[in-house]
Amino acid sequence: MKWVTAIIKPFTLDDVREALGEAGVQGMTVTEVKGFGRQRGHTELYRGAEYVVDFLPKLKIEIAVADDQVELAVEAIVRAARTGKVGDGKIFVSDLEQVIRIRTQEVDADAL
Repeated sequence: MKWVTAIIKPFTLDDVREALGEAGVQGMTVTEVKGFGRQRGHTELYRGAEYVVDFLPKLKIEIAVADDQVELAVEAIVRAARTGKVGDGKIFVSDLEQVIRIRTQEVDADAL
């Protein structure tokens, strides 16, 4: 099993959710986050004053998938979240040792 974490632009969420559903992913957790990568934020003009926006608004999507679903999930996220511009985001894939569904106490793949 794998834990897939994706940082995406907020306006791509609906497309990503739909693409993951088509790829067979059944659930996800979405969190509003702020951060920056290589772009280091940007400068904006507000009422004639210039200020630096260091932390940009993003969404963090977290999903747990079976090993055979990882490539489909990653491809779905890339396809739906990619605009081709700086700041499209990142995807992190890591091993998931154990999953337990609290209600039924199912474990691992059965709990997904």
